[in-house]
Formats: sequence, C-alpha cells, structure tokens
Amino acid sequence: MADIALIGLAVMGQNLILNMNDHGFVVCAFNRTVSKVDDFLANEAKGTKVVGAQSLKEMVSKLKKPRRIILLVKAGQAVDDFIEKLVPLLDTGDIIIDGGNSEYRDTTRRCRDLKAKGILFVGSGVSGGEEGARYGPSLMPGGNKEAWPHIKTIFQSIAAKVGTGEPCCDWVGEEGAGHFVKMVHNGIEYGDMQLICEAYHLMKDVLGMAQDEMAQAFEDWNKTELDSFLIEITANILKFQDADGKHLLPKIRDSAGQKGTGKWTAISALEYGVPVTLIGEAVFARCLSSLKDERIQASKKLKGPQKFQFDGDKKSFLEDIRKALYASKIISYAQGFMLLRQAATEFGWTLNYGGIALMWRGGCIIRSLGRTHAAVVSRGKSLISGLAFCAQDSWRRAVSTGVQAGIPMPCFTTALSFYDGYRHEMLPANLIQAQRDYFGAHTYELLAKPGQFIHTNWTGHGGSVSSSSYNA
Repeated sequence: MADIALIGLAVMGQNLILNMNDHGFVVCAFNRTVSKVDDFLANEAKGTKVVGAQSLKEMVSKLKKPRRIILLVKAGQAVDDFIEKLVPLLDTGDIIIDGGNSEYRDTTRRCRDLKAKGILFVGSGVSGGEEGARYGPSLMPGGNKEAWPHIKTIFQSIAAKVGTGEPCCDWVGEEGAGHFVKMVHNGIEYGDMQLICEAYHLMKDVLGMAQDEMAQAFEDWNKTELDSFLIEITANILKFQDADGKHLLPKIRDSAGQKGTGKWTAISALEYGVPVTLIGEAVFARCLSSLKDERIQASKKLKGPQKFQFDGDKKSFLEDIRKALYASKIISYAQGFMLLRQAATEFGWTLNYGGIALMWRGGCIIRSLGRTHAAVVSRGKSLISGLAFCAQDSWRRAVSTGVQAGIPMPCFTTALSFYDGYRHEMLPANLIQAQRDYFGAHTYELLAKPGQFIHTNWTGHGGSVSSSSYNA
C-alpha cells in the first residue's frame, strides 16, 4: 500500500514524487493523461518503489488510511474538478493537499466546504522550483490542522534542511494561511529580484563595470549578509557565455514576465491597508518593462539628464550600492511580515511567524542564511530603525547618484521613502484630512483630541453637516 498519492506529473510533480521515494515513502502517481503515468514509471521512476494508477478509483484503492493525496495541477478550476471527482471515493478523515499556487481565498473556501464533508483539506505553498522539489523544497502547509499529524513526517522529511538539520517546513496556520504565506513569499521574491536588477543597473551604467567585473562583485557580496540564492545565481548569470563565446545576458530581451502572485500580494496590501510599497513597485517595474516597443520610441524623444560621468571612488560607491540593496531588502521583508500580521488579524489566523522565517531560510527562491528573516521576526519593527539606519548614508548616496544619472530605481527609492515616512512623527497627511473635510465634509481628528471627529465649515457657507465616517 502507498503512503501518499500525487496527481499531476509535470516536472514539479515528478520531482516531488522522486524526493518522497528517496526518503522511503511509497508514492502512487496519477495523471489526467494516463499515458504519462506509464512513461514516468518506465523512465524517471524506473527502479524506484513508485507505483502508478490508471484511474482515480485505482489510485485511492492503493492508499493507506487516512488517505493522503497531493494535487499539483494548474490553480483554479482544475483543482476544483479533481476535488469533485475525489470526494465520492474518500472516507471521513482522508486528506487532500493542494500544492499548487492557488489563490488563498480559494483555499479557504475549499477547506470549509470539505470540512463539512469530513475531508481534511490542506493548502501548501511549495517553493524552490524544480531543483527544490527534487532535493528539498520549502513547504508552507496550512488549512485543517487535524491533517498535520498525518502529513508532518512526510513533509518535514522531504523539505530542505538548514542549521543543524531543521526542516524548512512547519504548520503555518488555518484555512488559506499556507497559500497566503506563499503569496507573500512570491511577492518578496519579486522585490528581491527587482532590487538586484537596480543594483546591476547602477553598476553597469553609473560605474561602467564589465560583465565579469559585476559577476565578481556579486560573488563577493554573497560572502556577506547578502548571502542568498538570488545573489548566487546573479553572479552565475553575469558570467555565462553563449555558444559564440559572448555573454548571454546583454542579448536577452528586457521584457519581464509574471504569473500573478506578486500582483496578488500588491492587491492584498491595498485591500488590507498595509503599505507594502516595494513589492508593488516591483510588479509595476515588470509592467513597465513589458512596454518594450513604446520604450524604444520614447528613448528617441524623451531626454534625461546631460551625460553623467561618475567621478567618485568606484570601490566606495560599489559598497554604497551593496548597503542600499541590503537596507532595501530589510524594508521589503518587514513590509511582507506587516502584511502577514494584518492578514492574521483580518482572518483570525494564528500564524507561526518564527516557523515562517525558518521556512524561508532554505529550499525556496528567497532562501538565505536567515539573517534577514530571523531579524524581522525577532526584532519586528525595530529592525527598520536598526539595520536600515546603519546603512542609510550609503543608501542615500546610491539613490541620489542614481537619480542624478537618470537611472530608474523604483524599489530602492520606495524603500527609502518608506523608511523616511516611517521615522517621521508628523507627516503631511493632516493637509489631506483638511482637504477631504473641505470638499467632502469627511471630518478630521485633532492631535489634542484623538477619536473625536470634527467638521469645519471652511468657506462659511458650506454648512455644518458632515458625511458618515468609513474606511474603504
């Protein structure tokens, strides 16, 4: 009898099956196109303990109880379709796990619907790409907690390990919490990637560094607190040469794609009123990059600053860029955890923040030694005034120099603006409140009387009636 089944034999599904097999678990493989099962067993899974099934009914019959079934299919309707077909075949206490990039509200809905039918539903974020799935991903399970004791051993066995062997997997929280955390992870990934691109742009166009020179800089940075998967692969990308012996990167079209999870993070931030500015700018930077044809035309007509010549100390400014990157990254992670905390309040989730920080130390795309993640969790908001402050002189020099040179740095600049806004006791929002009250009678509070809403007749003929108070 198989310990667990997996539906969906694309590369991620195949690799996750082989990972579970390597750790001693018997896996039953199924795919909607049944011929893929036979191909997988005859090739990639040849010589393993993996078994196959030609139908969902056969797959269910081969599973130990409580039955555990992982879905790795396209998010959306395909998940609902498989659940609908599986439920009549399952018993009370059986477990369905959605390991795709599902929207967290869908996961919450499925969790509630299946609970009413006696089925335990788990929505698990899976990060690390194809290699992570094969050799150790970061796993972020959430949903019906009654399922956790039955899947914990499998999940923590196959997850990436850090430190003294701690698995990058722990229970996240209720209902859609696992997929919400994965969504925020992906949003932070968008931010990290854009920040690295902005550092690369400054190196290339302000310092005039060559490809191999930039690659060496990123290699050196990977030995500092910036040590991470994305910094490591950036160095490798910069060094990589095409078949003609020339560097590949300059040949790649500068139009970035996206699958939507970064956008979901930005939308959630707006919905819950959390200033996750860096991730939002990272998404918009990709949108702007996609306007390639328009940018080509604009480059011929729109002028920037007069030709900029950097005349400072190159080594010193490179260190400024490194510190600006680190400080901005701190802001991004802090904003991400602010969103997690607000979501927990909105939905009544009890999120395991320490566990989330650990899950992001290995296996996933934003994995690093954990300095950033651990600091965000253990020191909370003081992290912003601590670590960001230590780097702020370099941060400001990097941003101001880039602005003078006409380099677009949406994430560097928004991170610094967030820091400056966060550290100000007084912001000009008092004027916004006065304006709102002037044209719409929306009322305002006085500093001396918080909680008491006042309307002023600013023109003398506007009347004293105010609008009802609400927050959109």
